[in-house]
Order: sequence, then structure tokens, then C-alpha cells
Amino acid sequence: MSIDPPKIYVVGIGGDGLAGLTSRARELVSSCEILVGSDSALRLLPEVNAERLSIGSDLNEVTENLRTNFGKKRIVVVATGDPLFYGVARYLCDRLGKDRFEVLPHVSSMQLAFARVKETWEDAYLTDLSTRSLDDVLDRIRIAETVGLFTSENHHPARIARELLVRGLDYFRAYVCENLGGKDERITQGELTEIQGMTFDPLNVMILRRKPGRPDAPHSAKRLMRFGNPDDVFAQSRPKTGLITQAEVRAIALAQLDLQSGSVMWDVGAGSGSVALEAAQLVDPGRVFAIEQDSADYHLIVANAETYGVRNVQAVFGSAPAVFQDLPAPDAIFIGGNGGEISRLLEAAFATLRSGGRLVVNVGTLEMLALTYETLKRLSPNVSVLLVNLSRSVEQLESMRFEAVNPTFLLRATKLAV
Repeated sequence: MSIDPPKIYVVGIGGDGLAGLTSRARELVSSCEILVGSDSALRLLPEVNAERLSIGSDLNEVTENLRTNFGKKRIVVVATGDPLFYGVARYLCDRLGKDRFEVLPHVSSMQLAFARVKETWEDAYLTDLSTRSLDDVLDRIRIAETVGLFTSENHHPARIARELLVRGLDYFRAYVCENLGGKDERITQGELTEIQGMTFDPLNVMILRRKPGRPDAPHSAKRLMRFGNPDDVFAQSRPKTGLITQAEVRAIALAQLDLQSGSVMWDVGAGSGSVALEAAQLVDPGRVFAIEQDSADYHLIVANAETYGVRNVQAVFGSAPAVFQDLPAPDAIFIGGNGGEISRLLEAAFATLRSGGRLVVNVGTLEMLALTYETLKRLSPNVSVLLVNLSRSVEQLESMRFEAVNPTFLLRATKLAV
């Protein structure tokens, strides 16, 4: 007769405690000898008669306690919602081994919160402020359409609202969902200016929903670094946010342009002007012409230049190559976000370059790469191509992983000196 190996059961619970559990989960919790969980989770189970171990900031102590009692006592770890969704289960499984655990999930409080406010969460940015500071995630919040936050004692909804307002992120409407599934469940919605003065139960989820038509605000009023500034320091229009030339790609492109003090540079299809503003600092007292045919983006270039006090950038409203004839001959040209008649645009741009000038093109698809490369090879024997693959670190609990940025191509062609 086989005997089942001992297990530590990780059980997800809701605001209604034992009443909301399946019969098996209820039996496991009720019969355990050691009940482990956060203070808020343990408070949901007052009727359970077991030794209680509170999960605080010292997870190593909890892990060692579980290791010591494994196989000797019946242990249940309780966590609100789904223990594997920003919960403690992943941490414990990584430390003690997955084979020692069985996880019985409940409906996540995040899922319940989005259901209560009737918003989809499939494209939302979700994070847990009990394991990360607000400063760590502000860059992601700034550009998100929808945000779901597990709040904490330190980062409670009122403080989050205040800190977002201080940083100029006033374009979200907020929902605070308290004690979901419990008798005292409450849903509060309002402007951040209203939420900042309210008090909420510690067991809550906060949802931020961007108001329609609001552009992203600059990250700060500090001066720009010479190049490679984070993407979010530049105001960007919706829904184009995320189409900005990535900071690392921007730095490589500027190196390939080989900008010198006093040079004239064109940024064709400038968008929010990120490349143009950084180039302006490198060519000063030279000039940069940021060419943009979209009216909203044209005004963003002007606004970004004013925000950071960059005086040698001139925003040019119009379509390329029609506007080329009115501009001074460039020493370098950057073309990004191209499409349509790319061959004609490249030919016209290359023709305007001064002798020895550099043309750098950023493309994101294989089809555009092939067409751009074929055109540039007709124009110059000196063509190089870089495939740029980037991954950025992301911290989760006590581990670090990397999120890939979409790969992109940089093509460089030099006009032969006459």
C-alpha cells in the first residue's frame, strides 16, 4: 500500500475566509497544525485552531520554519487570491522545491477588482508594491493605459495618488477595491486629487485607468543627459507611446551619425523629438531640424524642446521630402518611423547630404530592412547594418529577470567625399 508523500499546502483565500473555499481546501485549512500567512490573511480565519506563523519581512525565517516542520506537522500556507500571482508560493517553491508543495488557488483579488470595475486586464500593467517601490515602477505606470496595483502598508492608495500627482501623472482615474469578496467589500472611484485624502482598509487593490486623449508627461524638469535619456523623459502622444526610438538604440544611432560641434543635422519623422533633442546637445552651436508631418507630434517636439531648454532645435511641420528644399544642407540625417515611399525618401535625403555626410536609418521589420538596404546600396558603396537586440532587467520578489525589447535595425550610409 503506497503512502502519499507529505506536502505543504498553499491555499488561496478570499475576503469571506473559510466560507469561500472548496470543501477540500476548507478541510485542509481547518485540520492543519501550523497556519502560515500574512497578518491580513490570518485575520480572515479566526475560527482555525492552529499554531500561527505570520509572514513578515523576513521570508528566510519562514522558509527555515517550514523546512524544520516539513513532514512532522500538517502545514498550510494561506494567501489572498492566487498564491502564484504575485504571491508567496513562487518564493517558497524556489527555496524548498516544488515537489514539497501543492497549490490550491482562489480567484485573484486583482481579477476580482477588474471584474468589479468592469475593465479588462489583458493588456494592463500589473505589479505588487509590497515587493517593489513606487519609484521602481513609475516608468511603466507613466506610459500604461491601465494599471493594477497590489498596494501595501507603505504604499497605500492615498500615498500613491499623492506621489503620482507630484510627478505630474494626473491623467488617471482611480479605483480602490477593498476587502473583495467579504461582507465589508467597498469600491471607491474618483480623481487622484480625491483619493489622496481618503483612508482605506489595508486589504485593497488599486486600479488606474488613463483618461482619453491625455499625452504622457515628461518624467522630470531636470536637464537632459547628453544622450541615452530614458524614453519616458520625453512627452509622447497616445496611442504612439512606445514607438519612440529606444534609449539604447538612440545612443547607438547618434554614435553612427558622428555628430560634431557646429554640424547641421536633420531628424526626419521626428515624432516626439527624442533623437533631435539629444543630437542638438552634441552639435551645439550647430542646429538640428526636426521634421514631422503629424500636427500633434510637431507640437510635442516644440513642448519637449521648451521643457528642457534646448534652443538649437527647430521643429519643421511638413512632409518629407517636400520640405527639404527650404532647409540648410545637412552633415547628418536620421530617418526613423519610415514607411510608404521609402526609396524616394532615401534618395532625396541622400542627395541633400554634404560631401562626407552620414545617413542613418532605423527600421523594425525584415521587409523594410531589405528595401532600405537595397536602396542605400544603390546610393553608396559604404553601407553597414546593425541588428540591435536589447533586454532590460526587471526585479520580481528577490529575483531578477530580463524583458526583451523588440529588435530593430540601424543602417548607415556615407556619402563619398568629392
